[in-house]
Amino acid sequence: MNRIDRLFGILTLLQSKKYVTASYLSDKFEISVRTVYRDIRALGELGIPVSFEQPKGYFIVQGFFLPPLSLTMPETNALILMASLSVKFADKSIEKHCHSALTKLKAILKYSDKDKAELISSNISIWVTPGEYPNTEYISTIQKAIVNKTIIEIEYTNNQNQFSKRELEPIGLTFYSDQWHLISWCWKRSEYRDFKVKMISKLIDTCQPFKMTEHLTVNEYIQRLE
Repeated sequence: MNRIDRLFGILTLLQSKKYVTASYLSDKFEISVRTVYRDIRALGELGIPVSFEQPKGYFIVQGFFLPPLSLTMPETNALILMASLSVKFADKSIEKHCHSALTKLKAILKYSDKDKAELISSNISIWVTPGEYPNTEYISTIQKAIVNKTIIEIEYTNNQNQFSKRELEPIGLTFYSDQWHLISWCWKRSEYRDFKVKMISKLIDTCQPFKMTEHLTVNEYIQRLE
């Protein structure tokens, strides 16, 4: 991470919490405490009012940034709950983005609501069967390919333990039978197929556009199965 990105990350983190210690920043960004001191000074030189309270840590002086939107606590709690569910029922790529989104969410909360958000975050516990959900980082890439309409290549093992390589045009993701399924046009079979995400061992977004100009929606595909 370059310094500009790190400074922005520190600023966002300071906005998301009431107090942040130098040791926490050091661990979070994998830098020395001395580098933390230099970065805090750099933020001050940029006109950002970072203050310090012993022994609680650094904080942004209240009122410096006006939040771009306002959320009620029930709205905040709902988003925190949904993010927690996404982390447990998706994969590592979604977990990373959820943590980033939650940090930004907390950054725009009123000071009086930050502690409440921290409390609800730390008191949500979701248990799933170990190994039930994919330990991959593919869902975010799949989402990107769906939006950009780009072809992906996968290595896949089916329920009969048969391995194959496929070129797919992904049209959507659906969650049923306690796992994520990728619905795609498969050029190997020349038909729409359903692939279990946890059975994908390798996935590459080729960034090449779809060859087909029109596709079914996920709902249309599911309706054909009924």
